[in-house]
Amino acid sequence: MDHDATAVLPPLYPFEGKVPVVHASAWVAPTAAIIGDVEIGEGVNVWYHCVLRGDTNIIRIGARSNIQDGTIVHVNSGRATSDNFATIIGADVTVGHAAIIHACQLEDRAFVGMGATVLDGAVIEEGGVLAAGSVLPPGKRIGRLELWMGNPAKLVRVLTPEQRAGFDRTAPHYVELAGRHRASLGR
Repeated sequence: MDHDATAVLPPLYPFEGKVPVVHASAWVAPTAAIIGDVEIGEGVNVWYHCVLRGDTNIIRIGARSNIQDGTIVHVNSGRATSDNFATIIGADVTVGHAAIIHACQLEDRAFVGMGATVLDGAVIEEGGVLAAGSVLPPGKRIGRLELWMGNPAKLVRVLTPEQRAGFDRTAPHYVELAGRHRASLGR
């Protein structure tokens, strides 16, 4: 079946003069919405029905990270509160389906499980994991290689290198899968 390439371009919306920037090697699903001051790095993949809204602050996503279906990524401008937080996502980060990433920092190789929420000013350090369905409250910090879960999330244990290796297979898998979706959609 032939595809009209214009029908599968990702919706990129400017906001107050700020236009999203998407690396040529990144893949953004055609049903995602990328708004405002958002930069998407090399090999990043943003899946179906995601919303990345950089309207009142910046969103940056590092190389090979995957933002899975239905995820919302937003920022905090500081207008309603005294806080002013961008959303910075490092390289090789996995954000599971239907997560909420709000005005926080996810360092390289961080892993956010499906349906989890990361709130304003929170940080997940390199290799840290927030379990599916968990809520990381404002200002909390998950340490390097720590696994946290619950609502509110609490430290469960430090991951062994073998345990962490399982999480590290996700980002390359999603880069490969995004290439297959790009090819199937004809772009």
